[in-house]
Amino acid sequence: MEVPSSWDALRKQARKLEAQLDERMNSYRKLVSANVSTKADAAESDLESWIEQLLKQLQQVNSQMQAWVSSGGSEMVSHTLTRHQEILRDLTQEFYRLRSSLRAKEEHASLLEDFKEFDRTRLDLEDGAESEQHALLKERASISRSTGHIDTVISQAQATLGALGLQRSTFGGINSKLSNVSSRLPTVNSILSAIKRKKSMDTLILSLVASVCTFLIFIYWLTK
Repeated sequence: MEVPSSWDALRKQARKLEAQLDERMNSYRKLVSANVSTKADAAESDLESWIEQLLKQLQQVNSQMQAWVSSGGSEMVSHTLTRHQEILRDLTQEFYRLRSSLRAKEEHASLLEDFKEFDRTRLDLEDGAESEQHALLKERASISRSTGHIDTVISQAQATLGALGLQRSTFGGINSKLSNVSSRLPTVNSILSAIKRKKSMDTLILSLVASVCTFLIFIYWLTK
């Protein structure tokens, strides 16, 4: 990606990426609302890849804008950067939420298909199939359900980790601005320090929750 040489160029590039993301997110919302298939198709995968790529590019532009502000930008420039960061955060969180919902719908459809297949096979076996074969089919359906639940939990954990990464980036920009304010207004330095400690504690708690979820998923997978 070519590095813009001015603040106006950065803003123009951010707006262009945000517009492209809005267009593709609209398509993705429609896909999530209408999808009833048991697995992702090529169009779905391509659309998700496009959105992920655009989000990464927008994150890079925001980082360049943050560097511009940190080098001595005005309050108006800082406010503009905050707005672009909020747009990026909202789009990222919505994408992870929609993707998690889509995976859950696909898993649900897959489980229904497994149950239908199991019922058809059960009816065929009632005329003389051995009980051992019946038990194996039942076990297969059980394993399929368990695997589906694990995939759903992993998808949700990935969404949580993605949101945590975005929040960490946002907190970094906020901390930089708070440092500038504290240097200009020493009388509120103690209040800002308390706010920083609170944000650090919240980030630590979210990280611990994500780690515990990942550990429990791993343990559950090993015990299956």
